[in-house]
Amino acid sequence: MDRLGVKRAPDEELVAIVETDACGADAIQVMTGCTFGKGNFIFRNYGKHAFALADRKTGRTVRACLRPDAMELPPENLALLEKVRHETASSEELEQHRNFQQEEIRKILERPFESLFKIEEISLPIPPEAQIVESMTCDYCGEPTKADLLGNLNGRKACIPCREKFGPQERHRKK
Repeated sequence: MDRLGVKRAPDEELVAIVETDACGADAIQVMTGCTFGKGNFIFRNYGKHAFALADRKTGRTVRACLRPDAMELPPENLALLEKVRHETASSEELEQHRNFQQEEIRKILERPFESLFKIEEISLPIPPEAQIVESMTCDYCGEPTKADLLGNLNGRKACIPCREKFGPQERHRKK
């Protein structure tokens, strides 16, 4: 946001593209104001701790990707972390782990952002603002569905899950 010179978006001024479903994606929504509901939060399941932010006004986009060495833990703490994850840590080890976490958080917060993330301005087509699409009822399940996502299945309106559920069976019966 600093690189783009923008503030949190009250509406659709910004577009966030996240490449992970990890907790960092939640932080992006809170910090930027970009959300699924506003249509300016785009999830691409690439499994990378990478986040792009685009400014609709200027057309500029900045992408930040976690550096490979940004979160390296000392070997002795890796063993402790495994015990905590497998619920085999003693109460002393749990306390030791909590203290270690607090220290690591402090270190991360004190580091320059650039030491944690590779940051670059990229060229990216910015999607149009969200369009409001009317809902229609799926003839199979009876649930309201965005009209542009309904498809035709044997002459009836069908949502995506119903096309997946009933499509192959009905096609098989036709043969």
